Amino acid sequence: MYYCTSVKFEKRRDFFVCSTHRHRKDQCSAHYIRAVVLEDMVLRHMQMVISYVTTHEAHFRAVMGHQLKLSSDEAIRVSKKKLAKAEKRLGELDRIFMRLYEDRVNGTISDERFASMSKSYEDEQVELKKEAETLTKEVAEQTQKADDVERFIAQAHKYAGLEELTPYALHELVKAIYIEAPDESSGKRRLSIHISYDFVGFIPIQELMQEKMA
Repeated sequence: MYYCTSVKFEKRRDFFVCSTHRHRKDQCSAHYIRAVVLEDMVLRHMQMVISYVTTHEAHFRAVMGHQLKLSSDEAIRVSKKKLAKAEKRLGELDRIFMRLYEDRVNGTISDERFASMSKSYEDEQVELKKEAETLTKEVAEQTQKADDVERFIAQAHKYAGLEELTPYALHELVKAIYIEAPDESSGKRRLSIHISYDFVGFIPIQELMQEKMA
């Protein structure tokens, strides 16, 4: 959305207009939203999210963990254990290769035997390296996701009792805001917004509140 100022009216008439429609009119409608309306909607959504997180922290952590496909602490520990085992075996293979080479040079084993054994160990090494790379990536991603959820929870507590929309709150809590084209099927113009929060993305706040009320 583009921010547009209104020179003939007071600031409360400033508005955002669809940037996609301006450049590619066939891809989106010419929708807009007044800045004060958007600010009010964003503030109310942030207040609901902050209130929920600070009041039902454990449930929020569990829900976002599921949404982000976050593994349990035990699963992460298992992955780390597998990674350590793979890295240990890779170290052993390096030492085995060194001894095989020395045995070949000393004539302890034949060239044919050396080739057969080294091929077997090389195949194992290739598979272990692939496994180690995958496990390293998984552990890093899972650790990052877990840290991100905790960072957002900490930020929510920081802004508990938020009463007005400030640049600081937006910067520290919100990543992006998406505004849908208006729905006028009911005879009234209705706009929906979707807020992607820093660290955790979209939060299904309405569903979370309904769960607690049920």
